[in-house]
Amino acid sequence: MLVLVAPGQGAQTPGFLTPWLDLPGAADRLAAWSDAIGLDLVHHGTQADADAIRDTAVAQPLLVAAGLLSASALGDIAPGAVAGHSVGEITAAAYAGVLTEDAALGFVRTRGLAMAEAAAVTETGMAALLGGDPEVTVPHLEKLGLTPANVNGAGQIVAAGTAEQLAALAEDKPEGVRKVVPLKVAGAFHTHHMAPAVAALEEAARGLTVADPRLTYVSNRDGETVASGTEIVSRLVGQVANPVRWDLCMDRFQELGVTALIEVCPGGTLTGLAKRALKGVQTLAVKTPDDLDAARRLIAETAASPADAAGA
Repeated sequence: MLVLVAPGQGAQTPGFLTPWLDLPGAADRLAAWSDAIGLDLVHHGTQADADAIRDTAVAQPLLVAAGLLSASALGDIAPGAVAGHSVGEITAAAYAGVLTEDAALGFVRTRGLAMAEAAAVTETGMAALLGGDPEVTVPHLEKLGLTPANVNGAGQIVAAGTAEQLAALAEDKPEGVRKVVPLKVAGAFHTHHMAPAVAALEEAARGLTVADPRLTYVSNRDGETVASGTEIVSRLVGQVANPVRWDLCMDRFQELGVTALIEVCPGGTLTGLAKRALKGVQTLAVKTPDDLDAARRLIAETAASPADAAGA
């Protein structure tokens, strides 16, 4: 069973969209999306520097555009499930047919602007903790006033809070944590610091045309499969101020019988987690168009597997 996943903020790197512009129709699609949302995706995906694409209002639409562009390049496939990490959930929702691509880009543009505005109120950020036991790490973070904003599984939790709280964490790591790595994001996402953005997204959601997903959709709020498009959009709204439970998503993938996982552009983060947490599952990160042939082969192998042939 194949799972298609989309990464969240921090996965972007300068120039990562450049090779994708060589695909037929890619430049035109990006130009149309750029005009629709008032943001030059081509410029930011090919020429902008790391600081420019670190801006929340830029990074989020850029990631959704890249995810949709690379997913469509895989061809007409029907993965057994789809999911996304943080803003990647909007990519997954569009791929599953809950939102049109245009609606998804408009929604993520609102999300990025609203979260950037919320992040400007207080100097906040996020840091990944590598190693350690969640039962030890989470209480330690809470003692420091930090939120376990992403519980990613595979020995990784992302803490979020003020600059002062993160500085205290660097000096006082939880027992068993090997390393604390600051993330390339501009705020304490998935915490109460993002509450002002929820109202903006609630307003935006009221104008959306929503359909139920045509694919199994796994929510990163709790790892549950959600069959209602309206419920998925409601979760997308609340998600910005609540933790991401990617660990529970991977648990769900296992329950569904995952045998292969493909991460759309700019892939790497979620496949890294899957390699550590989903033993025996084939993984592939789509970084550039050069990865498409290998992805298509993996898709074909998965579709031809005995389990799939038996309807499992």
